[in-house]
Amino acid sequence: MSNMAAHSGSFDVVIVGRGPVGSTLANLLGLCGIRTLILEREAKAYHLPRAVHFDDECMRVFQTIGLADAILPHLTLSPGMRFVDAEGRLLLDWPRTREPTSMGWNLSYRFHQPDLENVLNKGLARWPHVELRTRCDVFALEQDHNGARVRYEDLGTGRLVDISCAYVIGCDGARSLVRRFIGSALDDLGFHERWLVCDVLLSEARPDLGDFSVQHCNPQRPATYIRGTGNRRRWEITVRPDEDAVEITQPARVWELLSPWLRPAEAEIERAAVYTFHSAVAQQWRAGRLLLAGDSAHQTPPFLGQGMCAGIRDAANLAWKLARVIAGKATPDLLDTYQSERAPHVREFIELAIRLGGLINTRAVEAALATGTAQGDGQLKLDVQKPLLGPGLAGGDRSMTGKLAPQFRTRDLGRSDDRVGYRFALLCRSGLGTAMIEQHHARLTAADVAVICGEEAGGLDGWLDQHGFDAVLMRPDRYILGAVRTGEDPAALLSGLAFLAPLPSAA
Repeated sequence: MSNMAAHSGSFDVVIVGRGPVGSTLANLLGLCGIRTLILEREAKAYHLPRAVHFDDECMRVFQTIGLADAILPHLTLSPGMRFVDAEGRLLLDWPRTREPTSMGWNLSYRFHQPDLENVLNKGLARWPHVELRTRCDVFALEQDHNGARVRYEDLGTGRLVDISCAYVIGCDGARSLVRRFIGSALDDLGFHERWLVCDVLLSEARPDLGDFSVQHCNPQRPATYIRGTGNRRRWEITVRPDEDAVEITQPARVWELLSPWLRPAEAEIERAAVYTFHSAVAQQWRAGRLLLAGDSAHQTPPFLGQGMCAGIRDAANLAWKLARVIAGKATPDLLDTYQSERAPHVREFIELAIRLGGLINTRAVEAALATGTAQGDGQLKLDVQKPLLGPGLAGGDRSMTGKLAPQFRTRDLGRSDDRVGYRFALLCRSGLGTAMIEQHHARLTAADVAVICGEEAGGLDGWLDQHGFDAVLMRPDRYILGAVRTGEDPAALLSGLAFLAPLPSAA
């Protein structure tokens, strides 16, 4: 077959890379009706575990794309993480409640990445305007004021294919090709360590290993234990500078390192590999029609379990903005708020992960312990608050701008996000919602803003009272754009949508 370049259709968005971030982004774009193509180099999803944790905010995104119920059976709740010294004494406790948070989901889930990717990838089949092509090796990107072009080799046939689109999103990992075409350097945040990651399948029950993750802050050999789903368990063990990466992954050596916890008869090694944990943030997440998401934009040490979570947040922030720009409902400048909002947020998480890494490797113990707060029993406890978004979209009273809005139970015991969908929502106290709909119907419709009022959402009035608001404008990614104080006109919040194409001034 000829390997001459062939033209192969036009899309709104081409996503390079079909990991969890690329698949989530494609599902969100599918929800928005955007013609989307995913190009993936590998024939199949990777069959071994990589990421093992996500949080309540990620689950809320999976709820948005309609896949939370399909993912839920594959998950295990995590009770939290404990940091112990070489003698096993507790240094720092990071418990997770088993009750749902204000997000409507649990704070910490363990999962097996191939199971998650299977659900996300099957979910793509729901969208007739979303296409996945595997064994496609992207090698060139071009752009001008009219659009972008993606060139790739079909590894199955040797054909060179030329695709036109409006935007290209690089979800292609730490060695991102799209980042190279953007020309973005990485800000190095200073953490680079080699660790042996060992996944095992237990052959017999070991309840004594526990459900908590344990960070062994042992100066001789720092290590992490993680309970996975089912009979899966993971250890991450520091590799010393003088140790050889090939030698340390040999089964006899792996069992020697696991010997404090496990004997060879008790488990089967599924995978043992040396990884270098990095800390870095790309300086430039967008160049015209090329953008980055996930590991192509940032890398974090795993000690907070926030690596994949950060990428899922990227997707939720970016997809609705792309959809509005592509539909002509916003100018491309809206896409500049993607990095300005997300980069400070992810950097704060990475810096906290680095501080915890300093506790685990015992090089900066005091600085790490200072992140915890002393409890009545004298024990240090860690309570991680999600960072604010960086500067970006705002309107009205900005005291809550950049924080996540809660999710409420509706009168039929459903979740309020399901009523809203992936769009803006005006969260109003009882008595105001009906008037807003009647007086501003055309503006709400043009801006695609849902209205949820206190009469239909249990706890909404109380939450608004707590903060002194009559209404809050929630973005599609569930962050707060702005609020109006009690007694002020909720319609003032619609001016916070000034980034949209001109709206009707009145209805």
